[in-house]
Amino acid sequence: MLDWSLIAPLLMLGMGTGFLAGLLGIGGGMIMVPFITIILTLQGVEPGLSIKMAIATSMSTIVFTSLSSLRAHHKRGAVRWDIVRQLTPGIVLGAALASLGVFAWLNGQWLAFVFAGFVAFSATQMLLDRKPTPSRTLPGTAGQFAAGGAIGFLSGLVGAGGGFVSVPFMTWCNVMIHQAVATSAALGFPIALANALGYGLAGSSVEGLPPGSWGYIFGPALLATSITSVLMAPVGVRVAHALPVQTLKRVFALILYALAAFMLYKGLST
Repeated sequence: MLDWSLIAPLLMLGMGTGFLAGLLGIGGGMIMVPFITIILTLQGVEPGLSIKMAIATSMSTIVFTSLSSLRAHHKRGAVRWDIVRQLTPGIVLGAALASLGVFAWLNGQWLAFVFAGFVAFSATQMLLDRKPTPSRTLPGTAGQFAAGGAIGFLSGLVGAGGGFVSVPFMTWCNVMIHQAVATSAALGFPIALANALGYGLAGSSVEGLPPGSWGYIFGPALLATSITSVLMAPVGVRVAHALPVQTLKRVFALILYALAAFMLYKGLST
């Protein structure tokens, strides 16, 4: 089982993840994945498997974090439930395609480069604060289904909650930033649930899994990080609603640049 000396770092990791989930509507997976990878490697898990397990485990924590963050945002009336209903079917399909199939065989190096470029572009657009065309609105049902599919698919491949795609997409369509962050938190639940089920089923026959695992999901780390992430998510929500829009956009852009840099590093080192 998990070394007890690692419980405290996992609890602290969950705190940071939960705060970011509430503040920016992201799951914090790109922060959690490197640390869980190290922890699993120290537990004797083969490096390639430890990366997949870290992605799956970090995504699974978002099932709990998103509910806590969603509850706090919903109390403030910031969630656009009409958008949630339109994007969710595509998200579930995209997540299933990623976690049940592509996750196992796709070349991670090229994925990392494409992902880093896309995220850096999104961050630049938000940091420059280029105003979207005033007449631009969210696309119709088919367009939102396609957008949801892309969000769910990308999230499933990298173990993130989807806010890195959904928030820029919504703000580009003239959705207010606070509503975009809140709606992204709501979307985190179907993203995480669909992917977690896929990771569990896809990894059920994999050899070399540590005790306490369900497929690619490492149960002890999931439990430890979920406890504190759920507690910290409402704190992030309070900070998000206290910040002015421009400040929130700048913070979000800096987080996106960090994600892009990390993915570029992973691609170059693969």
